[in-house]
Amino acid sequence: MTGKTAPPAKKPAPAAAKKKAAPAPKEEAVPKEEAAPKEEAAPKEEAAPAAEEPPAPEQPSAPTDEPAPIPTEAGAEATPAPAEGSPAPPAEPPAPAPEPKPEKPKEEPPSCPLSLAVEEVSENSFTLTWKAPEQTGRAGLDGYVVEICKDGSSEWKAVNQEPFLSTRYTIPNLSSGDKLHVRVVAVSASGASVPAALEQPVLIREILQLPKIRMPRHLRETYIRCVGDAVNIMIPFQGKPQPEVSWTKGGQPLDTNRINIRNTARDTIFYIRQAQRGDSGKYELTVQINGAEDKATLDIQVVEPPGPPQNLKLVDVWGFNVALEWTPPADNGNSEIKGYRVQKSDKKSGKWFTVLERCTRTSCTISDLIIGNTYSFRVFSENICGLSDSAAVASGVAYIEKTKTTYQPEKIPQRDMMEPPKFTQPLTDRTTTRGYSTHLFCSVRGFPQPKIIWLKNQMEIREDPKYIALIDQGVCSLEIRKPGPFDGGVYTCKAVNPLGEASVDCKLDVK
Repeated sequence: MTGKTAPPAKKPAPAAAKKKAAPAPKEEAVPKEEAAPKEEAAPKEEAAPAAEEPPAPEQPSAPTDEPAPIPTEAGAEATPAPAEGSPAPPAEPPAPAPEPKPEKPKEEPPSCPLSLAVEEVSENSFTLTWKAPEQTGRAGLDGYVVEICKDGSSEWKAVNQEPFLSTRYTIPNLSSGDKLHVRVVAVSASGASVPAALEQPVLIREILQLPKIRMPRHLRETYIRCVGDAVNIMIPFQGKPQPEVSWTKGGQPLDTNRINIRNTARDTIFYIRQAQRGDSGKYELTVQINGAEDKATLDIQVVEPPGPPQNLKLVDVWGFNVALEWTPPADNGNSEIKGYRVQKSDKKSGKWFTVLERCTRTSCTISDLIIGNTYSFRVFSENICGLSDSAAVASGVAYIEKTKTTYQPEKIPQRDMMEPPKFTQPLTDRTTTRGYSTHLFCSVRGFPQPKIIWLKNQMEIREDPKYIALIDQGVCSLEIRKPGPFDGGVYTCKAVNPLGEASVDCKLDVK
């Protein structure tokens, strides 16, 4: 005996035995300690063929005196009873089926790049542009991969080795005349997007464009700079293939010691570090492609302040006026003279004051000079750069003499100003409230100034603190302070002077 239970014989069970095995065996047939687990019970009728050839379970080694298994009616083996005095072996539960782990949701790849278009095509390359996809995922984009495929072929080839993040890419080293299909794929950690492809293949060929100079508007007129200033001009142009650019002045090449020219595929730069008057003139720009050309003229004018006027003369002096004349300066500073500035200085103060600005003529008259003063005069010339560094000073001086005049006072007829008093504004009846101060007003005129007398009920009001009488510029006022019922009555204002008297009265009611 090896300690392993022998496997049951592989004999097909008779039909009668199968019918008997259909019901499960009763629990009383085997003691509880020796009962087989439910999982080892006889299978149902449809599972009978699988139970005919069960594999021999490999039990752990046991002593040789272990009893043999007891077969049951259904052909199943009963678990042998444990030896007397030894603990019952624990029943072996069936191994639970492993629970399937929930799969993590996979991140979606980025969406397709947008607006794929061809920006430029040359004879051996072309440039693509596109926009970033709407969805890039949590991790973001690693970059883009550009792929090309020749027309008529199905083999796509990546142009760039590593993904890049720019949305513009130039595919170089192509053969002229090829037709290429192009597509762009967005790549991230979660995968690649659906490619964005051009609808039509790209034909690699040179796109011819006639030369054209794009002269800026401010350079279409004379370009003016001052002596010593830098001249830095950029003039764009267009044309394909790249045109030849040339500059001349008066039909001769430029002096490269003074003028620097730098050309690119799209513009030309004209540069002078420090301009001199000799740099003025008209420069011709020519852009040429295979016999086709375009020309433009750049007119540069380098200016400086003008010289002073010449031959300044003091022509005439009369009364309060002086007349001056002069001639234009010998050097206008390579610019038109815009006018002249005339100044005067009196001998007493010695300070110069501007009399005229931007005088456009070469003569002027200065007026309103002060009698008894001696004046000197000077004139500056002015152009686009400003005033001349020095002025032309008149050789003579102008003395404004005092004219002999006899003062005859105007005869003014004497007027009699004497006038008796007359009221121009009478008193008016008033009604006031007891305890509230009130005022009485009237106005009077007369010369000499009349004396004012106030009366109440035909009784003169003398020094009484209840009444305050004032007169100012002919306006007479009487203030009655906190009147009572007794203060009501008829008030009279009388004006008296040596020529006569006048009076006005009014009624005051106190309620």
